[in-house]
Amino acid sequence: MRSRERWHYRRSLASRVTLLTTIAVGLAVAFVALGAFVTTRVQLGSSLDASLLERAQQAATQTTLANSVRADIPPWALGAGDIRIAFIDLDENPPIFSADRAGDPQISLGEEELAVALRQEPFSLRTVDTGEERFRVVAVPAGASGQGQALVLAQSLAPQERVLGKLGFVTVLFGIAGMITAGIAGWAVASNGLRPVRRLTGAVETIARTEQLTPIQVEGDDEVARLATAFNQMLLALELSRTRQRQLVADAGHELRTPLTSLRTNIELLGQADAGGLPLPAGARAELLADVAAQIEELSQLVGDLVELARDEPLPTVVEAVELAEAVDHAVERVRRRAPSLHFEVETTPWVVQGETGTLERAVTNLLDNAAKWSPPGGTVRVHLDRGVLTVDDEGPGIAEHDLPHVFDRFYRSEESRAMPGSGLGLSIVAQAAARHAGSVRAERSPHGGARLVLELPGSPTLVDVGT
Repeated sequence: MRSRERWHYRRSLASRVTLLTTIAVGLAVAFVALGAFVTTRVQLGSSLDASLLERAQQAATQTTLANSVRADIPPWALGAGDIRIAFIDLDENPPIFSADRAGDPQISLGEEELAVALRQEPFSLRTVDTGEERFRVVAVPAGASGQGQALVLAQSLAPQERVLGKLGFVTVLFGIAGMITAGIAGWAVASNGLRPVRRLTGAVETIARTEQLTPIQVEGDDEVARLATAFNQMLLALELSRTRQRQLVADAGHELRTPLTSLRTNIELLGQADAGGLPLPAGARAELLADVAAQIEELSQLVGDLVELARDEPLPTVVEAVELAEAVDHAVERVRRRAPSLHFEVETTPWVVQGETGTLERAVTNLLDNAAKWSPPGGTVRVHLDRGVLTVDDEGPGIAEHDLPHVFDRFYRSEESRAMPGSGLGLSIVAQAAARHAGSVRAERSPHGGARLVLELPGSPTLVDVGT
């Protein structure tokens, strides 16, 4: 079975369509031909029976019929030149057919005709096979003397069988011609109908070979056109993904160049000072080492951000319940250690989110880091969580109107932030985390004079079993 299926699918689609069309038309022609043949045969037989019975009943009313048969008058003289006539008289000798000649097939009469002569049946109608020829034999009561007489007419079926034979031959001939025509028509239809598919296949193969994501020309509005449109949408998505990838690589290279150059410069200064035998002053050396450590930390953070942004896989199938208020508290503790001069006002209410703990904590930490970076020394960062809406306000200079639509773009840095440490990836990580958890994030002007960042995440105040 499997080998037949493999053989079937190894054939081209055009050949399969042609084969199926030929088989379908062949079956249709066969059923029509069989129906026409059977109908014609039944109709011819019915017409012959009706005509033969009517002629027999009319002939039976002739008073001189029995004497004519006994006198061996030929049938054509009785107006029945295409049939053979016999008269049954149970008081006479066994019946014979008129004009029997030497060599003619002998027709034996049987119980059916005897039953008609005895008036047990109104008539009989049957087919008699003599071995050489087939006859249709009808018997009707005859004579006015009561029981014992019947008229029998027999007509050869040879003419009818010749007509049916010719009809069968013509039917088979036309059936074969119809199948051949159907095969040719099926091949033509398959070839013409599949031309757009072949053209689409060639275009896709060219794209796969050249890696040029050129849109495919769409013709018409049928299923093939819909398939071409779907391919174009896929090509557009691939082009956007490729563009984002190139942009990420270019931006990452640009961002990595600055800390690496500064780090190499500081290390070279330390190496030259040690190699020249002129050690740097303790304060200058400590400053260089602190600068190196800061640059290494900045580089590590940048690499981590790049890895985080490069993760395009969806959420795992097994997620966990994350208490967002606890994640906020942990993030506040980490940022407070990095910015000891700032004051943090935290107000949270319980909110449970189904998702990734590390991703959510990193997003919250990035929001707080951004607020801490822009807040002046001694400033206050206000953190408020209520029913899944996390609001972080700082007392910095705020975000310019023309920068608000771009603060969550990758590597975007305003003119004011370019002189400050950072890679421009922190808020884009927040946006990605919000999208992965079916949430949203936005930037606004804070009523306290700085910037306000709002992160909204769906969830519930209490733990809900995700399996129910």
